[in-house]
Formats: sequence, C-alpha cells, structure tokens
Amino acid sequence: MSIADNFLESALKELHAYKVLGEKTFEQIEEPEMHFQPNEAVNSIAININHLHGNMLSRWTNFLKEDGEKPWRQRDAEFEIPNLTKQDLISLWDDGWKVVFSALEPLKKNDLKKTIYIRSKPLTVVEAINRQLSHYSYHVGQIVMLGKWIRGAQWQTLSVAKGESKTFTGRMTK
Repeated sequence: MSIADNFLESALKELHAYKVLGEKTFEQIEEPEMHFQPNEAVNSIAININHLHGNMLSRWTNFLKEDGEKPWRQRDAEFEIPNLTKQDLISLWDDGWKVVFSALEPLKKNDLKKTIYIRSKPLTVVEAINRQLSHYSYHVGQIVMLGKWIRGAQWQTLSVAKGESKTFTGRMTK
C-alpha cells in the first residue's frame, strides 16, 4: 500500500471515528439538552451540528471543481440558535457526513496532488483533508465536552475510563 493510499484510508478512518463520537454523545443527550449553552460564548450541540452541516456541504460539494466556500452558504446563520428537534439535528449531522464521505471515498492517489480552493486559497487535496479533519475534531470535541458537562456523573465515557488505563492496556496487549 502506498503512502497516498494509506493517507486516504487513515483520514477516512479518523473521520468515521469522529462521527461515531458525536453519535455516542447524542445517544446520552435528551432533546432539550441539545440546545444547552453554559453561557453565550459557548455554542450548543445544536449550533455545532448546524455549523458542521453548513461547512461540510460547502467544503465537499464539487470540491475538486469549485471553491469550498460556496456562494449559497450562510455561515453566520449557522451560529444562530436553530429551532430544531433532536431528530432534525441528527438528520443534519447524517446529511453532512454523507457529503463528506461521498466526496472522499472515491478519491484516488493521483487526486491528492490536485489543487483545490477554499476562500480562493489554493490547497492540495491532502491539505484540504487535513484542514477539515482538524476542524471537525475541534467541533466534535466541543460536542463531547458539552455532553460530559450536561450528563455529569451519568456520563458514560467514550474512551478509557479514569483509573482504567492499566486494565485497558492489558486487554489490548493480549
């Protein structure tokens, strides 16, 4: 397997993992909690989903042919409080990720050298993927942190539980 093939496989694996982290958080959150904001400076889970959806559609729709900042995108509106149900938000989440994976899964190693544009800035496809992987992990981290904040002691960890590292590592090495 070439480095290019490995990069695509690795990027897709990481993106799928972040999608799952979000979904495991949503499973622990009730509908009203999707809109919880500890203060006005913090985006709710709903706002994060709304923003990610807009970003994903803009960046990955025709991304090899068109600038990733589409003229139809209303970025500022993504940060307004959406009056959406939990199911509506999950539909936006799924729709955004579908666009991401539909754009990335068919790529070939020669595509990675191509130049695309985001806000008129030239990037290789590799740079664009890395940029979005970082952006999505940032917002999914916010979603998970809000889930932990909301659930408190009822939060079911999505990683290795505190105090369980040795046990976890032992299981992994067997």
